[in-house]
Amino acid sequence: MTDAELQLEEREVLSSIYDGDEAFKQISPSVYQYKYGENENIKSFLIELSWGPNYPTEKPLINMDTFYNRNLIQSVKDKIVATAEEEANQWLGCAMTYTIFECLKEKFNELLEDQTDSVAAITTDVEKISVDAQEDSKKQPKKEQLTKSQKRRAWDRAESGKGGEKPRGWDWVDIVKHLSQVPHNNASQNALTTS
Repeated sequence: MTDAELQLEEREVLSSIYDGDEAFKQISPSVYQYKYGENENIKSFLIELSWGPNYPTEKPLINMDTFYNRNLIQSVKDKIVATAEEEANQWLGCAMTYTIFECLKEKFNELLEDQTDSVAAITTDVEKISVDAQEDSKKQPKKEQLTKSQKRRAWDRAESGKGGEKPRGWDWVDIVKHLSQVPHNNASQNALTTS
């Protein structure tokens, strides 16, 4: 059988075995996830296996860098990946996704023995990083705030740098506004029209 035929067969087997299992998820025809432990518990994890074009002749790609695993410490992630890779090496050339998932299920407690029981240990690292970031932001110089008179002087200096000329129309009067303020009498209008 070719690798493509073996993948098709394994895909059908996995869907029949894990039908109704909420921990199992097929992301695409070649990407599968399995969740171990209770939802959102610090002692739980999600593993993702991605089949390459030559799977099962080659090992699947093992991914532990999903958002669900954000609270796992790196040494635990490494231990899970090492266990899954060790199992995959034994089954090269055979369908191995189910076997890897079941191996991790059997070793679940052993794999998570180094994981801390609370988020407190993890959040202290995050708080330390955020405090460092706040200190860095405090060290940045503040932007200088100018008063109106300082802005006016800066504008005048900039204008004098262009040969002392102000932009065209800087002192133009709004003609409509000006005419609305001029008193209207017929004599002045008649004088304007006759001249």
